[in-house]
Amino acid sequence: MDRCRDLLEPALREAVSVLHPWGAGMAGFALGWSDADGRPGNGDRGKAVRPAVALLSAEAVGGTAESALPGAVAVELVHAFSLVHDDIIDHDEWRRHREALWKAYGVGPALLAGDALLALAVGQLAGWPEAIPYLSAALVELVQGQTADMAFENRPWRGPNEVTVAEYTDMAAGKTGGLLGAAAATGVALGGAPELADPLRDMGRDLGVAFQIVDDMLGIWGDPGVTGKPVYGDLRRAKKTFPVLAALAADVPAARELSALLSAGSMDEGSLRHAADLVEEAGGRDAARSLADRYMSSALEMVDRHLPDAGDLRAVCDSLVNRVH
Repeated sequence: MDRCRDLLEPALREAVSVLHPWGAGMAGFALGWSDADGRPGNGDRGKAVRPAVALLSAEAVGGTAESALPGAVAVELVHAFSLVHDDIIDHDEWRRHREALWKAYGVGPALLAGDALLALAVGQLAGWPEAIPYLSAALVELVQGQTADMAFENRPWRGPNEVTVAEYTDMAAGKTGGLLGAAAATGVALGGAPELADPLRDMGRDLGVAFQIVDDMLGIWGDPGVTGKPVYGDLRRAKKTFPVLAALAADVPAARELSALLSAGSMDEGSLRHAADLVEEAGGRDAARSLADRYMSSALEMVDRHLPDAGDLRAVCDSLVNRVH
């Protein structure tokens, strides 16, 4: 991961340098390079997992990591764009242990900065016809998945219109898996094996479902000092995350108590803590871990089948899902 980041960052900085100085400053803040006043800082730059998947996928087919740099920069810029807009949509005031971009600069400027990051991402692959369709498709999947995730919030917790597991996994495959799939697909395409792009895209989509489920677990039981976001944030917003859906589906007293608590509406800190305990008591945490492991196993089987020598890529994929136990 450190090797991939060392290769990525100069190319990422070069891509952002063409923006208007104000936009470049906001992009630098979003990417963890500076504070809100533009002073260089040691902000959390994220794990850069998606670009690492692109670079390591290229190496796994016999190409060089450098050959996949346009894809790596593109997926990281799209990821940054998605986080900027996601924080606005969810009204999240914190990202990676400091203010979200919209909180630091305002909603309008943050929207423009996100748009700029997206435009730069598309430009990175404009000259690579073997790779651009995968990024383009991932953008549609990401928006579709995010739209579904938002629409879920207006659906009831229980009853004929409740969110199903199948709907959840479709949402996660788009919202989170689309970009991971694009990273792997562009990596092998730019690395010299475009015939492997479709199966590697499918691998990334499965990986994304596992990753999203783990993110849901961290949203309930994660340490804010590690995640950089407030605890119980998803429960507070009534998001239909997998651990909660799985808990509600269980035929146990804790599930029925949880349903009543969630249906009552807004909750204080004590109620949120009790809801989290009920999710675990009803089996939601174990069910989430089990399903994440199943999707992870599927993703790794595809890596082993198509890229048998991709030890580094396999390790990075595994680290995504084994962030919480």
